[in-house]
Amino acid sequence: MQSFAYVVEIVTTVLTAAGMVYYLTVLVSAWSFRRYVGNSNLLLKYAPSVSILKPVKGFDPGMYEAFRSHCLQNYVGDYELIFGAGSMDDPAVAAVGELQKEFPEKQIMLVICPNRLGTNGKVSNLIQMLPQARHEFLLINDSDIHVSPRYLERVMTQFGAAGPRPIGMVTALYHGHALKWTLGSALEVLGIATDFQAGVLTARLLEGGIRFGLGSTLAARREALTSSGGLEALVDKLADDYEMGSRIFRAGYEIRLATEVVETSIPAYDFDGFLSHQLRWARTVRDSRRWGYAGLIFTHLLPLAVLNVVASGANFVSLWLLGLAFFLRLGAAMQVGAGVLGDHGVLANLWLLPMRDCVGFAVWLWGFAGDTIIWRGERFVLKQGRLEKMG
Repeated sequence: MQSFAYVVEIVTTVLTAAGMVYYLTVLVSAWSFRRYVGNSNLLLKYAPSVSILKPVKGFDPGMYEAFRSHCLQNYVGDYELIFGAGSMDDPAVAAVGELQKEFPEKQIMLVICPNRLGTNGKVSNLIQMLPQARHEFLLINDSDIHVSPRYLERVMTQFGAAGPRPIGMVTALYHGHALKWTLGSALEVLGIATDFQAGVLTARLLEGGIRFGLGSTLAARREALTSSGGLEALVDKLADDYEMGSRIFRAGYEIRLATEVVETSIPAYDFDGFLSHQLRWARTVRDSRRWGYAGLIFTHLLPLAVLNVVASGANFVSLWLLGLAFFLRLGAAMQVGAGVLGDHGVLANLWLLPMRDCVGFAVWLWGFAGDTIIWRGERFVLKQGRLEKMG
């Protein structure tokens, strides 16, 4: 028993040290992005015409304000808004009608998408919406995304940047906004700001750029989307945003991060709902990037440091490592959450960070245990990125 504890102590000491290196890298990646934002302000203004595609299903609190924010753009180029719903009975249809009445001067279109072309209903709608899009540049984002008046400017100007590859896609970081405070929603918002987006920034630093897309913003040249296999290639994919970006990168195009950080609405999750959503995300990442998912062990710094304390019998070195790990994790959370994302609500919920990290570690382990996910109330099996509906 003592020898087993000794082995666990050695392993967790090494992993805790590696986790510290990871969070030092997070701090550097946050600094690198903020420098990138400053340099992007020097870009020539580029404002091509763009079609914004927003597939919708259902209507949630805060969604109309998210719709409105896309109509309040200070953008010198031409743009149109195209909404796609599965039927006229969808509750979002009435909201689109209200939007058309409020902004009669804007080009706002509703497309009914009656056909289910695959297991991914969002992509199915997008395929049926695409023929109505008039412009060469396409921008897809989720229905709950709230943006600033400079959103289109900050996204589209990136296409005017010079680089070794033609720029095929621009995507954007995001932070969460809980519509109502619950423990589940607070943990979700905290995880987005201090864990997921930290991972995106670190991937950008270590890989020399972004090689995937985020559903908060998928702005693409039409030719890049076509060269990557088009929307049809994504119709059975769960991680359609990640896959779209990955395919565009592999087709020879560069992907850039916009300087805009957008906001996504977080439902009032109960704890079970939070766990279900986290597990779906975990298994999606595991399926998309298997070695990358295994490497996420280094991101679980606090749980590893706690295990080290237990295995060592709380000796001086383990307690020192735990204290150092705590302050490093806290500093990285503040730097990314508040510094990069501008999510000052993170500061109010920092007391939940140890709990969030322990739950996150458990979900990460649970993610290895199966391929079943629950998405929009339906149960699927995830196999090599494809969704197979369970009977």
